[in-house]
Amino acid sequence: MAEQIAEVGGIELCHETFGDAGGRPLLLVMGLGAPMIWWDEEFCASLAAQGFRVIRFDNRDAGRSSRLRGRANLAQAYLLHSAPYSLADMAADAAGLLDALGIPAAHVAGASMGGMIAQTLAIRHPERVLSLTSIMSSTGGRLVGRPSGRAMSLLLTAPPRSRAEYVEMLVRTFRLIGSPGYPFDEARMRDRAERTFDRGVHPGGTLRQLAAIMADRDRAPRLRKVRTPALVVHGARDPLVHVSGGRATARAIPGADLDVVPGMGHDLPREVWPRIVNGITRIADRAEEVTPRA
Repeated sequence: MAEQIAEVGGIELCHETFGDAGGRPLLLVMGLGAPMIWWDEEFCASLAAQGFRVIRFDNRDAGRSSRLRGRANLAQAYLLHSAPYSLADMAADAAGLLDALGIPAAHVAGASMGGMIAQTLAIRHPERVLSLTSIMSSTGGRLVGRPSGRAMSLLLTAPPRSRAEYVEMLVRTFRLIGSPGYPFDEARMRDRAERTFDRGVHPGGTLRQLAAIMADRDRAPRLRKVRTPALVVHGARDPLVHVSGGRATARAIPGADLDVVPGMGHDLPREVWPRIVNGITRIADRAEEVTPRA
C-alpha cells in the first residue's frame, strides 16, 4: 500500500502497510532519526508472508511525519530528565496510529530507540500490545547498554549539510556500528542514505529524540510488571547499545526470551532477517495461544 498520513494527537504520522488487511497486525517502530524505510521492504514482505499485516511508520521528527519544535538540551535531559517530549509521548503516537487504523491491539516490534518506545507502549498501554519484540535496545538503566566511546561520538557529530555529505556520513557510521560478522553492503547503504535524505532529514528532530531517550528513567522496575509475551534480540557485537542492555531487558520482563546473535552489531543484516522473522512469529504465536484472536 502507498504511504498515507494519519492525524494523531495533533501531529501527522506517515505510515505504510504490507500484507493482507485481515492479517495479524504487527507494528514496527524504528530508531533514532531513522524513517520507516529502514525496515526494508523485503523484510516487511517476509513478515507479511507469515500472515502479518505489517505497519511501518515514521516517528515524529523523522521522515515525512510532523517536525516538532523545541530545542533539545542534552545535559538537561540527562541530569534533570527534561526534554521537549518523552518516550511516553512517542508511545502514545504509536497507540494513536493503531486507533487511526482501527486496530485495538497489535504485535509490536521495535529496534533501538524503537525498542524503547515499544517497551513503553507495553508498560503504559498493555492492552494494545499482543506481543513485544525489543531489538538492539535497552532498559534505560545507566549502567547497561552503554555505547563505546567511538559510537557515542557519532551521536554528537555535527549534522551534514548536503545530500552527498549525509550519504558519506551514514556509510561511515554503519561501517563502525554495523555487524562485523556479516558482509557490509555499501551499495545498499548508499541507496538507503539517498532515499532517507530525499524523504526528509531533521537534525533538530533527531536531537529531540535523543533527548527523550536520555531523559527517560530506568524502565526495568516497570518492565517487571509487563505480562506480555516478549522476545529480546541483541547483537553480541553491538557497539552503540552494548549487549548488556538486551540482557537487562530480558531479565526485567517476566518470561522473556533472549536471542543474542553472534556477529551482529547495531543494524539488521540481511542474513539475520530469517532469524528475526522467525522469532517475531514465534512470540506472536505464543501470545495467541494465551489470548486467541477474535
